[in-house]
Amino acid sequence: MLFNSGEFLFFLPLVFALYWFVFEKDLKYQNFLILFSSYVFYGWWDYRFLSLIFLSTIVDYFVGLNIPKQDSEKKQKLLLWCSVLFNLSVLGFFKYYNFFVDSWIDLFSSMGYEIKSVWTLNIILPVGISFYTFQTMSYSIDIYRKKLNPTIDFISFASFVSFFPQLVAGPIERATNLLPQILKKRKFQYEQGVQGLRLILWGMFKKVVIADSLAPMVNDIFSNYQDFSGGTLWLGAIYFAFQIYCDFSGYSDIAIGTSKLFGFEIMSNFKFPYFSRNIGEFWRRWHISLSTWFRDYLYIPLGGSKKGKWRSLRNILIIFLVSGFWHGSNLTFIFWGLFHSILFIPSFIFKTNRKFVNSVIGENALFPTPKEFIQVCTTLFLVTIGWVFFRSQTIGDSFEYLKNMFFEFNFSSKFILGIIYIIPFIFLEFQMRFNERLPFSFKLFYKYTLYIVFTLLIVFWFYTSKSKFIYFQF
Repeated sequence: MLFNSGEFLFFLPLVFALYWFVFEKDLKYQNFLILFSSYVFYGWWDYRFLSLIFLSTIVDYFVGLNIPKQDSEKKQKLLLWCSVLFNLSVLGFFKYYNFFVDSWIDLFSSMGYEIKSVWTLNIILPVGISFYTFQTMSYSIDIYRKKLNPTIDFISFASFVSFFPQLVAGPIERATNLLPQILKKRKFQYEQGVQGLRLILWGMFKKVVIADSLAPMVNDIFSNYQDFSGGTLWLGAIYFAFQIYCDFSGYSDIAIGTSKLFGFEIMSNFKFPYFSRNIGEFWRRWHISLSTWFRDYLYIPLGGSKKGKWRSLRNILIIFLVSGFWHGSNLTFIFWGLFHSILFIPSFIFKTNRKFVNSVIGENALFPTPKEFIQVCTTLFLVTIGWVFFRSQTIGDSFEYLKNMFFEFNFSSKFILGIIYIIPFIFLEFQMRFNERLPFSFKLFYKYTLYIVFTLLIVFWFYTSKSKFIYFQF
């Protein structure tokens, strides 16, 4: 089920009414409703893949229960590896099987051995598999690390794994945050509900009005990049940078806002990444749930930055390559990860990657300083170059696209209409940079006028363009 669909407009109020007006006094019934609603939400796409979620839930539920019962660390680790290998095997088969088979065939073909592609399969990629496998796997890891006690309440645990607001595109929640909220009684809080509705409105605006309106132009430019001038290719790259941000952060805002309606606080996934002043700050603000997941469950176990400079550089390279590979079975994603590692490593060497941890651009002024403006523009320029690799079909296409961008520059205004959506959006985001909860400080009249304008624009684009979220494919 899509957030930007008529089905969801019916589904959400119905679940909300049952949750707060029918089952408010019984936590078990509330959690069962969450579980049932989550399975309906996911099964609306393809009910057959509910078995994968259920199987992953059972495996990690019993692994979590039995890890503390073992009398040796060796046995505990063996159980942990059962969880890790099961989840990675499921993810690997559905997402990467054909990639490895085709790569193997290409390798033998390059050596003169022709192998027929008889081993490739017509595999459908289950929506959200990269998200919920990481979520349930981290539960077992945290129990092994003694950061969390296992729960015996299967319904609550299953609700954590399949929690419908963030099931198919994140944020990737931690059991240490979400599971305790599921296990305790919740009361409706008006202010929390209002914040949730504002976030849903803002997320819908970003997805439906901005991302979906830019999508046709982006698709046209990247599909026919040989036919356009360098100026148009620059616009295509910029449009995609804002399309993917508004699409993905829009989903996250709707997920966080919907969670608030049911009394849950889930983690923030974006904190205005395009106002970052270097690549280190960008990765603290972009897809936060994934980057922190890799930090806590891969980078630190590999040694982090405490085992010497060269091992630290190796670990950074691994993290970025794995992050690229997580996005899909295409060399373009891996190269995108490699590109960002090349950008990040100098910042790590010169110790500037932690420079802007506790500050925001323009912190002491209405506008950024000239130095900050140059830093933001430089970072956004580099990130946009990286998005060309991410969006292109092949490595060859990405380099050809970039070559035409830089060396065949002849400005065209054919797609300049897209700027109409970008500039006001940048202005609004800049005004909101201190607080991710959409804190409009306008007078009441102007605030509600803005809400009405947003709603009318969403309704207009809702009936003219309705597309899936980009990160559903990951």
